[in-house]
Amino acid sequence: MNNNVNGRRARIARAGALATVSALFLAGCSMGAPSSSTTNNAQSGGKLTVWVMQGDQSADTLKAINDRFTKETGAKVDVQTQQWTDINTKVTTALSTDTPPDVIDFGNTQVAGFADSGGIMDLTEYADDIRQGNTWLSGLEEPATIDGKLYGIPALGAARAVVYNKKVWSAAGIDKAPTSYAELESDLQKLKDANAGGDFTPFYLPGRDWKSAVQWIWDAGGDFAEQHDGAWSSSLSSEKSLKGLDDWVQFQHKWSSEASRALDTDSPDISQLMAEGKVGAIINNSASIRTIREFNHDIQADDLGSFPMPGLSGKSQPSMMAGSVWGVAQKSRNKDLAVKWIKIAASPEIQSDYVFGKDGWMPNYVEGLDKAMASDDFPAYLTGFFESAKRTKATPASPQWLTIENDGSLQFFKDIATGSQDAATAAKSFDDHANSLYSK
Repeated sequence: MNNNVNGRRARIARAGALATVSALFLAGCSMGAPSSSTTNNAQSGGKLTVWVMQGDQSADTLKAINDRFTKETGAKVDVQTQQWTDINTKVTTALSTDTPPDVIDFGNTQVAGFADSGGIMDLTEYADDIRQGNTWLSGLEEPATIDGKLYGIPALGAARAVVYNKKVWSAAGIDKAPTSYAELESDLQKLKDANAGGDFTPFYLPGRDWKSAVQWIWDAGGDFAEQHDGAWSSSLSSEKSLKGLDDWVQFQHKWSSEASRALDTDSPDISQLMAEGKVGAIINNSASIRTIREFNHDIQADDLGSFPMPGLSGKSQPSMMAGSVWGVAQKSRNKDLAVKWIKIAASPEIQSDYVFGKDGWMPNYVEGLDKAMASDDFPAYLTGFFESAKRTKATPASPQWLTIENDGSLQFFKDIATGSQDAATAAKSFDDHANSLYSK
C-alpha cells in the first residue's frame, strides 16, 4: 500500500462525499443502459450480473472479488456500472422484470423502499455466515434491517466527525483534541477569546444542517421514530428527543454565528469558511479535508484534524453513517451464486485490503476500522472519522422516510434555531406529518 499512499488518501477524502450522495440517490425517471460493463470469463458454472454505482468500488476491487468468486464457483461475472441519474426508476424497473441483475449496490438508507415492494431478497439466514465473526458497522446494518429481517449486506461506509485546523487551535493554546463535551466547550471559549473582535465563529453549525443536529437527539436517547410490532411512529416530541433538541439549540446559539441559524452547509460552504480561517470547527464528512485544501492551497492535510463529536451522555455522539450495501434481487435466478459473491465482497480480506486499502472507503466492520488505524501509513487527520464510524446510526428504515427527507418538513430545525417556532411545537407538527406518512 505504501506506493499508493497519496492516491489512497485522496480517495479516502472523496469517500465521504460519494457516500453522502449514495445516501440521497433515490430520484429519477427512465430505465437506461448501464454506462459500462466488464465480464470476467470462467470455463463453467453460470453467469452472475452485478450492478455497482459509479464511484463506489474500484476496478481493482471488483477484479479481486470476481477472480476469487470465479475460482471458487467457475461462474462468470458481468459487472455493470450504473450512473446516479434516474437510478431509482432504473432499479425499480429492473427488479420488476423476470431477468433482473442478481446483485445490486444500494445506498444504505434506500433499502427499506425496495424491501417493502418485495423487490429484494431476505438475507437473514445467510447473515452469520457472511459476517464471518465480525461486527458490522451499525449505521450500515441497521437501515438494511426491516422488521427484524436483513435485506442488505454492508459494503462500505463513511462517517461524520468534527473537523478543525490544528494551527488555529494551537494559536489559542489548545494542543490536543477534546474528548468530552466540557473539554470541547472549554476549548471553544479559548478559541473565541483568542479571536475576539474579528469575524470568527468558534464552531460553525448551520441551523438547517439536520444531519448534524440529530446527533444531539441521538445522544440524549431520542430519535426521529420508533418501531413497534412492525409499525413506525414518529417520536421527535418524546421527552428524550426534546432534550436533544434543546441541547442542540443551546450549543448552536452559544458557539455558532447568529447568521448561521437560517443557513445550510452549502451557502456559504462550510469547508470554505474553514479554509478562510473564519471558523474554528465544523461537523462534516472526510471529503471536507480535500475541499478545505482546494479552497486554500496553503493548508496542508496534516494541518487539519478530526475527532468524534463528544456528547453530554459521556460518550461520543452517534453520527450518521453514509454508505452502501449489497442486495439480491428477489427474482434472481442465481440466488446461491449471488450470496457467494456478496460473502466474498464483504469478507475481511476484501474489505481491509481493497475497500479501504485501495479505494479509501471505511471497511464494513468495526475490527477493520481498528486494523486500518493501526497501519503505518494511516493519515492521522482521518482518525476522528474512523472513531466516529464505531458509533453510528441511520434514519428510520421506513419506505416513507425518503418522502419526509425530501418534502421540506425537516426545515423545522431551522425554525427552532431562528426562534420562529419553539422545539415542542415544531416537534409535534413534524410528528403529525410523519405519522400521516407512516400510516400509509
